[in-house]
Amino acid sequence: MPGDRPGFELPLRLLLGFRVLIDELHEELARQGHPDVRPMHGFVFQAIGRDGATAAELGRRLGVSKQAAGKTVDALERLGYVTRRADANDGRRKVVRLTDRGYDCLARSARIFEELRAKWSAALGEDRLRAMEDDLRRVTPPNVFRLDIPSWFGG
Repeated sequence: MPGDRPGFELPLRLLLGFRVLIDELHEELARQGHPDVRPMHGFVFQAIGRDGATAAELGRRLGVSKQAAGKTVDALERLGYVTRRADANDGRRKVVRLTDRGYDCLARSARIFEELRAKWSAALGEDRLRAMEDDLRRVTPPNVFRLDIPSWFGG
């Protein structure tokens, strides 16, 4: 019945659902050898992609400054998730690429997300979970890899 739930609860419940999934993902990643990876790092890994990216490109893709992107890359490089190398076509450009450790983290994340989805399916029922996913597709933009979300949160 309309009006029996306050409007502010919907975004909070969506955010809490996101947090539950992300927190459980990171707990499992830590158990599997990736204790230092943080939620924003996943966005950075996606923004780097298979072809790599410069700090300026990462900044644009993530909606943060080149300097902020550079600081994140510095941290990820220290942790062994990315490497910076001169571009083969332009030695002045430094291209950030995922290392084997970065790819391992992404692969593990994908498997863990499948397990978390299965857990939600068991709790809610596959039909209800699919209906929720379909409903969210109807009310959200089609690009699920919209990468400027970290900047939207002030990251």
